[in-house]
Amino acid sequence: MTAPLKKQTQYLMGNIAAAEGALAAGCRFFGGYPITPSSEIMEHMAKVLPGKGGVFMQMEDELGSIAAVVGASWAGAKAMTATSGPGFSLMQETIGYAAITETPCVIIDVQRAGPATGQATRPGSGDIIQAKHGSHGDYEIIALAPSSVQEMYDLTIRAFNLSEKFRVPTFVMTDEGIGHLREGAVLHKDFETINRRKEPGTMPFDTDDPLFVPPMPIFGDGENLLVTGSTHDGWGYRKVEQPEVHERLVKRLRQKILDHRDEIIETSEDFTKDAELLVIAYGFVARSARKAVKVLREKGYKAGLLRLKTLWPFPKDIVARLTSVAHKVIVPEMNYGQVAGEVAKVSKSEVIPYCRVNGEVISSIELIRELERHVS
Repeated sequence: MTAPLKKQTQYLMGNIAAAEGALAAGCRFFGGYPITPSSEIMEHMAKVLPGKGGVFMQMEDELGSIAAVVGASWAGAKAMTATSGPGFSLMQETIGYAAITETPCVIIDVQRAGPATGQATRPGSGDIIQAKHGSHGDYEIIALAPSSVQEMYDLTIRAFNLSEKFRVPTFVMTDEGIGHLREGAVLHKDFETINRRKEPGTMPFDTDDPLFVPPMPIFGDGENLLVTGSTHDGWGYRKVEQPEVHERLVKRLRQKILDHRDEIIETSEDFTKDAELLVIAYGFVARSARKAVKVLREKGYKAGLLRLKTLWPFPKDIVARLTSVAHKVIVPEMNYGQVAGEVAKVSKSEVIPYCRVNGEVISSIELIRELERHVS
């Protein structure tokens, strides 16, 4: 059996850093099914979890994987899975179930070029809208977007903390480029660990607390739990014919995320105060974008970068503020403009998508050429 990584500073693959982040955050259950390019996460968890007192289960498919994760969470474990495009699609119904039952869990989606089987070994970012709207109905999730091996570690930890605090499925939306990238990362322990709140005898599915997140008992606590995907009241009883019950439930599922955007959303900015040409990027492409913006600055152009570490809830207020200064906004991404569409909804300036869907990353060289076409 391979021992867990022990040195604090490591030169390692992004997928392994994500697995180590999950372990550091307290993950003790992994239910998965192998799929390129995420399989290294599952392999590392299979090697390490038993030595941490955790449980690894390879399921028969991705439907079984996410169902096992939901069950493990209600048994009291911090639980996760990892997948890629086709597997992510198969998980969507149960993700909706996790949303309505307020089940904390983490899903790492190492995106590849699709649709369908597509290019199994090539990078893409085609699952961004699916992460938010993949299951039916009105609900909210949290989705983070790492741009480095270090952030695969850090944002996986953050995903667990946010999932536990808000009782919500939380996604780490990475891609093959970051997942298989190797670079230095510090496997630090300098972070707060958040665990779900318990209050025996209280309603597990409703609250008047301003956080809008009820305490969560687990099976075995003696709380006579009812966990249903149907419309339910605060005690879990099915109330499918009561419109006011459904409205209160769905409204709270949204409020607990949207009313706490400022706490959840994380972005970074480079040269944005006077940027007339603003680049908005995330994931692997943000690395190229940062280099391109620096080169344009050196040439005397007023270019700036907004990097999205949080994709959902979408940082619309930040985007609106920065685009009120910029004359043009360029959104490079490895899809046909999924984030560019969100930017356009709130932008106060012209939005220009720069799209790539051939399974190749967008390089800084070509992005520099593209940006130079749009500067005055």
